[in-house]
Amino acid sequence: MTPINAIESTASDASSSAPVKILGKDDFLNMLIAQLQHQDPLNPADSTEFTAQLAQFSSLEQLSNIHDSLKHMEQFQASLTHSQAVSYIGKEVTAEGNGLPLRDGQPATCRFELDAGAAMTAVSVYDASGGFVNSFEIGPLRAGRQTATWNGMDFDGNQMPPGVYEFEIQAVDAVNERVAVTPLMRALVTGVAFKDNTAHLVTDLQTVAIEDVIDVSEPPSSAPAAAAYPTTQPNEQLNGGQ
Repeated sequence: MTPINAIESTASDASSSAPVKILGKDDFLNMLIAQLQHQDPLNPADSTEFTAQLAQFSSLEQLSNIHDSLKHMEQFQASLTHSQAVSYIGKEVTAEGNGLPLRDGQPATCRFELDAGAAMTAVSVYDASGGFVNSFEIGPLRAGRQTATWNGMDFDGNQMPPGVYEFEIQAVDAVNERVAVTPLMRALVTGVAFKDNTAHLVTDLQTVAIEDVIDVSEPPSSAPAAAAYPTTQPNEQLNGGQ
């Protein structure tokens, strides 16, 4: 004989693997017709109740049509977003991100936005593998977009090779309370990637979601002249500004 617990386990597995069917408007219509076919001729359905059922069925059909329309609108909106994303190729964007390009012989600019004024802001720089490179402090800074310049040297004063680095910003106010900071980067869009029905911009620094883009502009026609190389030591205070 088969143990009772084995039978229960088999029934449980069968019920868990069975697909869950959700009633649609066709099912409700079939139920309504079946109700009319099998009602007692001597005691027909109450007209008020029948009218309420018809109203419910009509509401269900309208909701189903609205759902289908919303799905079509969502697909149309996604196609528009994808088309818009392709138009970003070749443009320069400012977006949320901590990519930091270091070019040969030039200092690198860290961009960020402060939610409130900061008495002191600490900038940490890391290489592509996440290894610590250098850190320095700036301040005070007002709320809004700010920049900080890294001189391209590591903590020991050695010049780092050109490449893409990452930076981290931490800021506190006059009473040593943490200030929210959003890291920003300015990058050139080189392509578009689509993932989970969302468009992502591939840039020369990092891949960013299109909704994280803050502004778009034409890239400069020629590279700007190199800024004067700072003469401060790696841990000395550097000036920050808009």
